[in-house]
Amino acid sequence: MRIGLVVDSTCDLPVAYLREHQVEILPISVRIGDQLRVDYRDEADTLAFLHSHIAERGANAETIPFTVEQIRDLFLQRLVVDYDHVFCMTVTKTRSQIRDHAQQASYAILNEYKPIRAAAGHATPFAMRLVDTQNLFSAQGVLPVEAVRLRAAGDGPGRIRARLEHLALHTYGYLVPRDLYYIRNRARHKGDRSVSLLSAALGTALDIKPVLRGWRGDTGPVAKIKGFDPAVRALFEFAARRVATGLLTPTLCLCYGGELDEMRAMPGYEALRAACADRGIEVFETVMSLTGMVNVGKGAVCVGFAADAHEFG
Repeated sequence: MRIGLVVDSTCDLPVAYLREHQVEILPISVRIGDQLRVDYRDEADTLAFLHSHIAERGANAETIPFTVEQIRDLFLQRLVVDYDHVFCMTVTKTRSQIRDHAQQASYAILNEYKPIRAAAGHATPFAMRLVDTQNLFSAQGVLPVEAVRLRAAGDGPGRIRARLEHLALHTYGYLVPRDLYYIRNRARHKGDRSVSLLSAALGTALDIKPVLRGWRGDTGPVAKIKGFDPAVRALFEFAARRVATGLLTPTLCLCYGGELDEMRAMPGYEALRAACADRGIEVFETVMSLTGMVNVGKGAVCVGFAADAHEFG
């Protein structure tokens, strides 16, 4: 059986990996003023757009996910012919409309695919499964990497589906933002009052940085640490301890809202890489998606992995 894999462009995995393993991308467009970019995870394009636009006007940007019609057309024009079963793994539905758009598109896809497959010489049924990763950014990458492994091992759709749905409940994303004012202004633009002006002002004045956790569709602070570098160190050291304790998949994903060499020079990074090497954990590093940087600002650091229940610290 030919199994296809689809992610959206907020899934922070290297584009070279996605291309090598033929993982399809549902892009998200970003409009800032009169500038529009479609995010296909091109790191050079993302960095150029970051330096020229996000820092000044990113908080007021509009993010535009693939529409229901665009998702339907992508499947009917190509994927229902290229594959027999497709897993579509999306950013958490609590933070984006992508999952809902894919759900609506699936009805038309499953109603209209038969003559298209028949014309291509395929008499067997087509199936698709939507999987809400229940997470964001780097943490989204854990599921497609596992799906690639299972597909390569010859596992069928039933086993892959069960494994992905289990992992979605046990995947954690941890993020340290650099600019609380940016997050506050971005949240206000989107109508989200979870970051108040007072908390942003106090955090900036005292140089307090939160460690934010994404888990099971919820995002919120789990620690507050003075200074960006100490907060990143605490994050990397915590991740290294989780690696030493044991992860549920041999995968750790990192992304950064800027040049990767900047992240690699941060305190705790080398120790984290060494811990992963000791335990046979594959590390994926990439520039944060354009959509991600629009929402959390440049310079944010994010780590994602799957693990048993735990607390930060």
